[in-house]
Amino acid sequence: MHIRLWETGPVRTNEPQRARRGRRRMTSAERREQLIVIARGLFAERGFDGTSVEEIAAHAEVSKPVVYEHFGGKEGLYAVVVDREVLALETAIQDALATPNANYREIIERGTLALLDYIDTCPDGFRIIARDSAIPATKGNFASILSDITAHVEDMLVWPLARRGYNPQLGRVFAQGLVGLVASAGQSWLDLRQPPKEELAAQLVNLAWNGLANLEKHPRLRSAPKPEPAVAPATDSTQDPAETEPGSATKG
Repeated sequence: MHIRLWETGPVRTNEPQRARRGRRRMTSAERREQLIVIARGLFAERGFDGTSVEEIAAHAEVSKPVVYEHFGGKEGLYAVVVDREVLALETAIQDALATPNANYREIIERGTLALLDYIDTCPDGFRIIARDSAIPATKGNFASILSDITAHVEDMLVWPLARRGYNPQLGRVFAQGLVGLVASAGQSWLDLRQPPKEELAAQLVNLAWNGLANLEKHPRLRSAPKPEPAVAPATDSTQDPAETEPGSATKG
């Protein structure tokens, strides 16, 4: 009697191989992007030291040599992730600060919202760059971004301070205070997400612009689109001229 073994059922041990053969092979660029995305999530959750090449490879369903082939190791992959996030945040904030025809208060608002927008849309990226690391990245880190922003804000403050009779050198101190206020609040907001982003931005600018002695009870973002009023608003004779003056880019 002849027994045909293939009639006893499918050979299950071949199923994984068949599944792998059925999948389209990623291009080198696609594989690199996949590894970056996976590593960003792991680095954000566990930090650099808490993440291994084995874990990254396992999540990508590749062998460890594939990670080394693309990035040279964990340090290289981490540097790429940090560089990408730093560039995204830096570009967003610099664009906000360079908004044409915006007055001083609007520039502060737009810079604040740019940081909160990035935290809101890229929480993993922000967790990574806000965390101190001994691994150098070519694009810098969160501290270098804050330093660049501080220099920009300082340049913006020098002219109005001098015009009002204050020591222009206070611009550096005030700029550090403004940037530190927003950055610290943003880090706290990362996990809480309360109050809503726009409300938090309005309150931070309220504090920075008016000070504790003159806080507005219901602040609003002056740079946000305004609905058409039913009745033309009365002129506010107490408005600070700095609110209507353009930024330093238009000053000599």
